[in-house]
Amino acid sequence: MNKVFNTILLSIFFLSTPAFSQNFDIKAEELELKNDSIKLPGTLTYIQTNQKQPLVIFIQGSGNPDRDGNQKSLGVNANYIKSLRDSLNTKGIAFYSYDKRNVTPSNIPLILKSFVFQDLVEDAKIAIQKFKDDNRFSSISVLGHSQGSLVGMLAVNDEVDHFISLAGVSETIDQTIVRQVSKQNAQLGEIAESKFKELRDTGEIKEPNPMLASIFAKQNLEFIKSYMAYDPVEKIKKLDLPILIINGTKDLQVLEKDAELLHAASPESELVIIENMNHVLKHIEKDQDNLKSYTSPDFPISEDLVKVITSFVKSSK
Repeated sequence: MNKVFNTILLSIFFLSTPAFSQNFDIKAEELELKNDSIKLPGTLTYIQTNQKQPLVIFIQGSGNPDRDGNQKSLGVNANYIKSLRDSLNTKGIAFYSYDKRNVTPSNIPLILKSFVFQDLVEDAKIAIQKFKDDNRFSSISVLGHSQGSLVGMLAVNDEVDHFISLAGVSETIDQTIVRQVSKQNAQLGEIAESKFKELRDTGEIKEPNPMLASIFAKQNLEFIKSYMAYDPVEKIKKLDLPILIINGTKDLQVLEKDAELLHAASPESELVIIENMNHVLKHIEKDQDNLKSYTSPDFPISEDLVKVITSFVKSSK
């Protein structure tokens, strides 16, 4: 059933949810998983208790975000994954996130040789495999953010109890990029569309447009071609587990319509649109603060997001 909540309604809805005891110790474990020669360092945090607790595995979005949600090369210092981690821990939920493979310097030579979208899926599967028999945890929820939503759809298996699509797109990557470019320049959008067709038909782009060089650089083509083969709407239809789809009204990168289309493809899923939440999961009152929140950790994580995830992952399978 489609559920669109504003902040007031969310507060009322969760008023009766019992709070987790504040008398707890949070334990952190630094782990380094491996996908063949690729290193995937990550952090697991959980409440030190004799009782089992649900575990959330976070899969981050595009670019090279680290386990905390920062991308130093782009000036992104929102710390949004860490903020979500800390907030969920206080609700009695364990949390694991790892550096994306293109964060660790020693991985870069291997990535330059070959990098396809399925590599990200295999990385996520390794994280799931790591915790599937861990008796500290009562359930495993995979949370895919932005690009990670599609990665998560492809990675979930019978070991996963819940799937959360957070700011996940509903289009193939070529459709998304063409839409974004066209919004800035219609003619350039048409050029981008033709280049994607060339890549799809021939496997290469002979004459990249200089204005689109950052997208169609030669080293990106293998990854893009593999990425645009996946349609999120088709993939979410195939999932057979409880699904929560979330987006925010202040998201500048992914539209509310994307969440609605994913929900339409999976009608049994739960859809929540969170008022004043942006793409980096922060609560934003003023539009002018939206982009500022990408470069500063000082903006608060959406409390409504924390409440929605807490309720969902603690529900029975």
